[in-house]
This record gives sequence, C-alpha cells and structure tokens, in this order.
Amino acid sequence: MTKAEIKEFLKENTGYQKKGAEFLSEKFNCSVETCKLALRESRTELKGAEFDIENVSSNEISEFNTFLKRNEIDKADIKSVKFWQNMTGDHRFSVVVKGEEDAMISAKQELIDLLEKNSEVVEGVYEPEFAQPVAYEVSLPDIHYGKEVGDTLEMLEDEYMYRIKSLMEKADGLDVERIILPIGNDGMNSEGYSRATTKGTPQQDRGEWQQTFVGYCALIVRAIKYLSSIAPVDVIVIQGNHDFERMFYAGEFLRAYFLNNKTVSVDNGFDTRKYYEYGVNMIMYTHGDKEKPAEMPLIMATERPMMFAKSKFREVHCGHLHKEMVNEYRGVKVRFLPSICKNDAWHKSMGYEAKRVAQAHIWNKSTGYEGYLQTNL
Repeated sequence: MTKAEIKEFLKENTGYQKKGAEFLSEKFNCSVETCKLALRESRTELKGAEFDIENVSSNEISEFNTFLKRNEIDKADIKSVKFWQNMTGDHRFSVVVKGEEDAMISAKQELIDLLEKNSEVVEGVYEPEFAQPVAYEVSLPDIHYGKEVGDTLEMLEDEYMYRIKSLMEKADGLDVERIILPIGNDGMNSEGYSRATTKGTPQQDRGEWQQTFVGYCALIVRAIKYLSSIAPVDVIVIQGNHDFERMFYAGEFLRAYFLNNKTVSVDNGFDTRKYYEYGVNMIMYTHGDKEKPAEMPLIMATERPMMFAKSKFREVHCGHLHKEMVNEYRGVKVRFLPSICKNDAWHKSMGYEAKRVAQAHIWNKSTGYEGYLQTNL
C-alpha cells in the first residue's frame, strides 16, 4: 500500500493510530519507513490543535504556544510542526502554515515571469577561430551557501569569486571556446524555510531562508556575468541532497534572468542527471548521492545512446563527498570533485577532513580530456 492509502485507512480506523510502524508494515506488506511517515502525518492531522508532540517537553510546548500567539497563528491553520535539537542542545521547531507553500511557489513563479519579461538583451559575442579549441569547465560543487561555519555570507561570496577568477587566470594561453559552469550540487545548505535537507535532516544556517536564496542567486549571476565577458557560458544546474527543490527554483531564476543573453545558456531540465556534449567528449553531471558509481557508465549509455555512441571520451562528474575520488569503469571515468566548503561543527566533531580545492577541467574539442588546473585553499 502507498502512504496515502495507509493514511486513509488510519483515518477510518483510528484505533490503529496506537499501533507501531512495524505492526502496520506487516499488516500492509510495505516498508516500515512508509508506515512511520503515514502514522506521523495522520496523527498530526487527527490531533489538530495538539499536533504530534510525543517526546516533546513542556517547555518546548510552552515556547511553541508563545510563538503562535506572538505571530497571531491559529492552530487550525497549521499544516505541520517539526521539533528538533541542534548541536549545542538548544531546542528548535519549525511551523508550516496551510497554503503557505502554495503562496511561496506562486510568488516564485511571478518573479520568474517578471524576469523573463525584463531579461537584459545581450547579443552574441564574436567567436574567433581557435587552433586548439577547448571547453573550460569551472567546477566548484558543494559550496553549501548559508551554512554556519563561522564566516559571513559576504566572506563566502568573495572566496567563491576569488577562486573563479584565479582559475580563469590559470587558463591564460588556452584557446577557451566555451566555459562550462556546473552549479548546485548542494549550492545551498538547506531547503531554506525548514532549515533542513531535502529529506529533513536539521541544518544550522547562518541567514534566513529568503536571504540565502537571494544571496546565492546573486552570487551565481555575478559569476556568470564575469565568465561571459571572457567566453560564452553554458550553465548546468545540478540538484543536491541538501537543496533539491530550492536548486530548481534557483535554476529557473537564472534561466529567466539570462533568457535574452546570447552568450549564456542555462540547462535547468527536470532530469536530475544532466548531459553535456563537446566535440568528442561526453560528460554526465549528477550529485552522486543516489547512483552507484560502477553503474553510471550503463546509465549514460541507456539515457543518451546517440551521444554515447558518438563520443570517444566519457566522464561522470559528481559532488556530494567534498573530496576528490576517481575511478574508471568500462572506460568511463567517474570523478567526485573536491569542495571549497569549510566544515561545520558536526563534521568537525565526526573527524571529517578533506583538502579544500577548486578545480577547472580542460576538454579539447578533438583530442578529449586534457586534465585540470587547480587552486588550493
């Protein structure tokens, strides 16, 4: 049974609300996780004003009620409430009001329509003939814009732009015909309003959700404008496990912003895996948290058979791990790229450590992949 079907059963048979997820899993022959979600949501809906506040202290409930009163929010208007505890032991909660998500989506669409209508018109630049044309892939995945690491957002923005410019300076002497700019791969640290990842893991963000969304979009616009003054830019939007939904919204913002700019293209397609063809090269872009690396070559060949057949050099570029890892499967290299992002308190406590590095990869149009340039932090 699906989650919706289980919820419908629980509404009609309220006695089963007291049963555990394991019991329901056996009864309906479905996963325990699905039953947990169905139980949590149906209990919240049934309790109405009380919500699902099991294991929540009286102090938290008091703070929650004070918050509702201060913000003039009626409990009947609340869609869901999430309670959690951060790394320092402080209790936190987030509230989603009925209709609020629809209003947010509507507002974003209105913004996109406005951008498309007023997008700056930029004609195509003159493209000279090159002896050895290359596509220069400036790839800084997983910057986790908004994550609490002790730096201000302005410091992160300056660091990002400094590394972009440094990599372009290192490209001096190359016949750069096009610039590839993959963005996303956890470009933002959370889905914003929830202060959590897409699956609900709580995060510590430095700014408000509006501030981090606007700030990230402005930063990428700044980078694209700089790069497009050098060569045409192809932007590839890759959704991560921290910002899967918000990264799509950011991609639509950028697509609308540069709609009439002939020097910039933005690939914000619905597929989570994006493909790029340049001469004899084929590149698949994906965050890398879902697919098994050894299966990626077959995924490439299945999803883009014609591109796969025409290409001689094939790679998959992933983020997610924040460190460099390269393996080759059936002639296809799978690269996990490093990140410039600092560790937050949780990663430090777990002992995670990786070199902070920004890389730019060189794709020769006729002779294939020629390596990468790098700037170390």
